[in-house]
Amino acid sequence: MSGWLETIAGSEFGFHPNAVWWLLLLPVCLCAWIPVLRRRRATITHSRTSILSIVGRSGISRLRWIPPLLRMLGIALVVICIARPIKANERSRVFVEGVAIQSVIDRSGSMAALDFALDAGQVDRLTAVKKVLSEFIVGDEELPGRPDDLVGLITFARHADTASPLTLDHAHIVDAIDSVRIATRRSEDGTAIGDAIALAVERLRELDDREDAAGRRIKSRVIVLLTDGENNAGDIEPDIAAEIAAAFDVRIYAIGVGSNGVAPIPARDAFGNPVMVRQRVSIDEETLTRVAESTGGRYFRATDTDSLREIYASIDELEKTTTEQRRYRLYRDLAVSSIVVGGMEIPPLLLVAMLLIGLDLILGHTLFRTIP
Repeated sequence: MSGWLETIAGSEFGFHPNAVWWLLLLPVCLCAWIPVLRRRRATITHSRTSILSIVGRSGISRLRWIPPLLRMLGIALVVICIARPIKANERSRVFVEGVAIQSVIDRSGSMAALDFALDAGQVDRLTAVKKVLSEFIVGDEELPGRPDDLVGLITFARHADTASPLTLDHAHIVDAIDSVRIATRRSEDGTAIGDAIALAVERLRELDDREDAAGRRIKSRVIVLLTDGENNAGDIEPDIAAEIAAAFDVRIYAIGVGSNGVAPIPARDAFGNPVMVRQRVSIDEETLTRVAESTGGRYFRATDTDSLREIYASIDELEKTTTEQRRYRLYRDLAVSSIVVGGMEIPPLLLVAMLLIGLDLILGHTLFRTIP
């Protein structure tokens, strides 16, 4: 999967570096206040002023400071506009080129063999596989996880089934892994390796027709096949399934699971009582090696939980996701562009300056008009 993921890192306000020196002219704005400080009163010759003394000052005369203030603010905003105020939004774009991983797990009856350990206790093979596979997908202290990759799940015994489609919802995948159970009925037990590979190839091939809104596509397609036995069910031979995989450029990593020699497997005697029987481990390593190498993959052998975790770590290194991050800034000239602050849209500063100066001129020729 490849595509751009864009995020906004933050916003900064400032001035254009080549025009910021214009701010030195801001003290000139105080000149607009000089007429208020040095206002000359108009005089009228009259014999008596006692009559005028009882008139008092009007409300308009008390607000004569407004036009100079509007003028001063207007000039100040003009100076600020010349200094080019800007807002910079820093954005980062991450280009991700990921992998589509189809995990194929054997759930046949032999996966109940108690030859793996977790937390200092013996567990069956499937339990150990589920634990390590979940860590491979979501990550832990040793495995980084596959956050940018599509992951799907197919299980098989006598028949192959899709437990989860390829998805980026890894929590759903982990839930699907937890729900996998060992086949206990004779009618469903078996090991259909060829059918499982063919079904995995079909699910990966469907990605050719799938593309999201960002135009993301798949970098590579891989199958991680995990089994502890030999192909003894199904309609498709493993070698034929491998040829199909190679034809669609799907790489197979095969993992043989099981200790060397014999392994204890829970069973029931003739009276239905639980017993432990010893069963020889029988993995068709020659076929699994041929299947993997014919597609450009590799075969691994896991005899315990630690070696299984190391195998998934090796696959993680072989199938790397490419991530490239680029940072850039978008600038907006606040003199001629509006800005949203606290949910409120503020008009361009130059427009505000023109309105203030225009209001000053209007008030100076109407309400605050004076005798020359």
